[in-house]
This record gives sequence, C-alpha cells and structure tokens, in this order.
Amino acid sequence: MKIAHDSPVVHQKDSAEKRPASHYPQDRKTPCTALSGLPIAEQYTQEDLRDWDPERDLGHPGDFPYTRGIHQTMYRSRLWTMRQFAGFGTAHDTNARFKYLLDQGQTGLSVAFDMPTLMGLDSDDPQALGEVGYCGVAISSLEDMATLFDGIPLNRVSVSMTINGPAAVIFAMYLTLAERQGIPLTRLNGTLQNDILKEYIAQKEWLFPPAPHMRLITDTIGYCSEHVPKWHPISISGYHIREAGSTAVQELAFTLYNGLTYVEAAVQAGLPIDAFAPQLSFFFNSHNDFFEEIAKFRAARRVWAQEMKDRYHPNNPRSFQLRFHAQTAGCSLMAQQPMNNVVRTTLQALAAVLGGTQSLHTNSMDETLSLPTQEAVTLALRTQQIIAHESGVTNTVDPLAGSYFIEHLTNRMEEGAREYFRKLDAMGGMLAAIERGFPQREILEASQHYQEEIERKERIIVGVNEYVESEQYTIPTLRIGKEVEQYQRERLRSFRANRDPKKVAEALHEIQWFAQSGENLLPHLMHAVKARATLGEICGALKGVFGTYREPVVL
Repeated sequence: MKIAHDSPVVHQKDSAEKRPASHYPQDRKTPCTALSGLPIAEQYTQEDLRDWDPERDLGHPGDFPYTRGIHQTMYRSRLWTMRQFAGFGTAHDTNARFKYLLDQGQTGLSVAFDMPTLMGLDSDDPQALGEVGYCGVAISSLEDMATLFDGIPLNRVSVSMTINGPAAVIFAMYLTLAERQGIPLTRLNGTLQNDILKEYIAQKEWLFPPAPHMRLITDTIGYCSEHVPKWHPISISGYHIREAGSTAVQELAFTLYNGLTYVEAAVQAGLPIDAFAPQLSFFFNSHNDFFEEIAKFRAARRVWAQEMKDRYHPNNPRSFQLRFHAQTAGCSLMAQQPMNNVVRTTLQALAAVLGGTQSLHTNSMDETLSLPTQEAVTLALRTQQIIAHESGVTNTVDPLAGSYFIEHLTNRMEEGAREYFRKLDAMGGMLAAIERGFPQREILEASQHYQEEIERKERIIVGVNEYVESEQYTIPTLRIGKEVEQYQRERLRSFRANRDPKKVAEALHEIQWFAQSGENLLPHLMHAVKARATLGEICGALKGVFGTYREPVVL
C-alpha cells in the first residue's frame, strides 16, 4: 500500500547550515545537535520561519491542522488521564495495586501483562516456565480477568491494555466480563494496543503472519465501531520503536505510516472512514531531548490531519484528530544512581504535557532494576500531579507556540517524517518494507550510532559515562517468587476441571471454522471465552488456521 502525501510541506534551509559556526561550541566537547542528530543553531529568528504561515501551519487549538492541540481549551478544562502502567504476579496482586493507585488519585488503569500472556500462552505451558508473573500480570482465563478487575466498575474507569499478538482474545475476555457485570458495551471506555506492525518492526511479540493479524485488527476495529463506540480498538505505537533505538524522526514517521496502513486496511475491509477514524489512538515515547519531543508531538498532529484530509476526505472533524498517550522513556533509565531517573522522568513528562498528550504514564525510578515497588510508583504518579497542579503549565494552551525554535523544529520533524513516507511509498508500503527489513535496519543503525556517541562521550549520560561515583546505590526492588507460577498452574488446573470439555471443543472448532471465513471473529472469540476456553487454547486454535511467522534476517 502506498500512502498519499500531497500536502504542502514547508521546506526550509536549516539555519545551522546557513551559519558557519561549528556544532561544537568552544566551551563544550559535545555537539549541539538534537538527540536524533538534527543540528541545532546558536539562535533562531524570523529568518528561520520565512516560509512559515501561522494560519496554515499553526492555526488555533482545536482547529485543523491541530498543531496546537485537538481541544480548544486543553488542560484548562480537563487534565490528561494519569495512568501508571501496572501488572505483576497474579491477578489478585495486580488488582490490589490497581485499587491502591486509584486511591492515590490515578485517573485511568493501564495493564501490563506477563510474557506468556503477551505470546498467547497459558501459565502452565512448557514455554512459560520461569516467566509467569515476572514482567506483568498472568492472565490465562476469564476467571483471571474477573479477579484482575474485582471491585472495579468497568463503566467508571478508563482501562488501557498493552497487548498485541493475542489482543483480540484478551479483549473478548474483557467484553465478556463487562457483560457479566451487567455493563452495556456502549459504556466501556479504554484502549487496546493491538498494534502488530510495530511488533514486526521492534518488539517482536507476534503470533501469526501479517495478513491474519491485520484481519484480527480490522475485525476489532469494526466490532468497536458498531458495539463499543467509546473504546479505542488500536493504539498505534511508536513507543516500542523508540525503545528499540530509533530516533525521534523515525519514531514519528514509522508510527504515522503504520497508522495510515491500518486505516487503509479498514477501508479496504469496507468500513466507512468516519465510522472508525475517531476511535483511533496513538502511543508515543517521551525521551530526554526536551524540545525535540515537544516538536515531535506537535508535528504528529499536523501530519496526521493533513494525510487523513488528503487521502480519505472525512466529514467528521474528529477523524482528522490525532489522540495520543505518552510514556516516559524506559530506555533512558539507568541502573547507576537510580535516583537520577526521577529527574529524567520529570523532564520527559513535562515535554509530553507541553506537547499536548491526552494520557500519560511516568516510569518509576526502579524500573531499570525490576518492576516498580509501591513507593516508587507512588512517586512517579506524584510527578504527574505536581506538574498538573503546581507548575502552571496547564493554565494556557500550547504555551510554546510561535517560538522560532519550536516552530522550526516542528517543521524539521515533519520534513523528516515525510522523507521516510516517500521511501516507504517507493517500497510498496509498510508490509513490504518490513519484509525487506527496512525499518528494522534503520532502527539498528540509529541505535548503534547513539551507543557510539555515548562511548565517545559525545552524549553525556550522568552517572554512566560522566560524573560516575564509586559508591553503589541500593534501593528496594520488587521480587516475584516461584510461588506465583505454582499458584497459577493450580488455578488453571482447577479451572479446567470445572468446565464442560465438549463445549470447549465445540467453541474452538467454531473459531477455526469462522477463521477461514470472512465473518468478524470477535463474537466467536467471546463465545469461546464464555465456554471457558483459555487464552492458550484459543490462540492455539487460531494458529492451526493462520500458521506462524518467521521474520526476515536483517543483519
């Protein structure tokens, strides 16, 4: 698939190119470049925005092209949703953490699943050995899902679920639980990550080849547009692309192009653009380069609005709007002097807020060592609350608008993204590019370059390659014991012993039959969940039809 990009792009000669000054100031040994490598001039003036039209390129908050934000009043009328990514051990353990965070003022839940769940495996699968509950919560059945949200009314809290390969199955469990609670699906509010393209590019957690995964995604989008209108059926994620080592420009470009690829797939599946586009959401990383991150978020809204307008001509203004969740950069956290991570996270969170995020997670200082302790995650939440209530940055919308530097950098981010769009178009689209290993190779080269800069001390990481201390700091860390896996295995054994095997077999056979048809699979996945089939059993049935995937070698 090729993506149209007929919008006018403001091409400007970099001010740093016009000025002969070196990128290495006399009193510094490190270059004056953005984290992505873009050269940064000593100062910016009106000359750097000669071709910039504030009406065309900036506009007003809540108006096309949404550079300044998708809402007219932004945080003056409503703060961003404060989510702390949480999940560890058993569903009971995580349920207690959820309730604690809600009591502390968190305004939305975000579920972290363990590796077996992310790979569509039950906790007692041989491949799950040693991984159950370690990097997130273990969910294998509807009963696990019920325990996870016990005492939490699903119609009163926004829930985000970070899962991709088996996302449709986990979502079927969630919808079934809502029905059990007597909650109409129209009342549910939340987000399913469900982004398989970035898995092929960066995170590597897939179950099937691209075509059936795309079918499951369009089925979920279609089902939500009809039955769960307040739900975001996909969160198109640049976060993991950035965590894999990409630059900010690469994160922006690959994420937006992935989004357009999903839009095209949904349109080709027969869904009207205005029926689903307002439900799409995005998920970005907020890294250390303060101004570059702000510019990235502003450019993302503008590029998305222009692309949607030029290619799909929606009638609903919300179809042009890029809504996004941001998470501070996990890859920026350091094991050395871990208290420094509080400062890094604060700057990253502030950049996300100044960039206009709708939802935010702040990493805990100990996440480079383990899953966060209760004390660490509380401090991370308090970081958001202090920014919201004490910093004053929420008093006006897009306070950096009109800055020569910010607007120039926003333009540069847009230009860089569109340059990647042209390369991806020439390859025949993102799926073809992934098969060729193009985005994977670009990220690999960017991460290698960044590591070399650190080793040459062209990038200073405090406490790592400069300002190093011989004394080792120790902080409390969360430990997951082997008893979690033992408990989950026994729980699954009991679950299977108290069900009708015939109903399970019939439901799994039904899934395989409809997987070979063109009918939406979500109702049949929900039927299997109600028959008490497990996550691993349902995903195994789908693998029997869809097969598995082996990625191309990029080295």
